[in-house]
Amino acid sequence: MKSQLRELVVSDTIAPTPEQKSAPNIRTLPIAPLIGEAIARTAKEESVSSLFD
Repeated sequence: MKSQLRELVVSDTIAPTPEQKSAPNIRTLPIAPLIGEAIARTAKEESVSSLFD
């Protein structure tokens, strides 16, 4: 069955299934850089609000 979705974007917080890996309309984005930046800013008592823009 063909999906009506053009693209589905997910994060890599859990390992993708074989079906997800083979689906051409599923794009997996890495989340580690964002989490790392949030931790670093929090440790320096800086704002994290710009990370949500």
